[in-house]
Amino acid sequence: MPGIDECLLEAMALPGARGASLVDWTSGLALGTAGDSPVGDHETTAAETAELARSAAEFDSFTAADGAPGAGPPVEDLIVTTRAGYHVLRFVETSFDSSVFLHLWLDRDSGNLALARLRLRDLAERLVLG
Repeated sequence: MPGIDECLLEAMALPGARGASLVDWTSGLALGTAGDSPVGDHETTAAETAELARSAAEFDSFTAADGAPGAGPPVEDLIVTTRAGYHVLRFVETSFDSSVFLHLWLDRDSGNLALARLRLRDLAERLVLG
């Protein structure tokens, strides 16, 4: 079971990976980073992606349709597509009241979005926090 650093290194091994981080969406702080940041600063990227994650996790429009309270986070992942890449945010379910997600920034030309989603799901399930 990988810790934060090992998890981010595995994410960076994906084709087209440009940057990866583990972010606390409550505080907007990066708990770990690897690779590059789209804006050149991992803390800025963490704060900006945390706003997006918080919106998705808290707004009824995204959570009400799930209808299964207590079955884990209502939102599994978010994908933002830009002209140059993809941003995949995968929420991490933990045994404590978790508010963290994995953020992977992929190059649009060399990245594989489907593979990235599958691998981030696997990484989020195996990640050991503590």
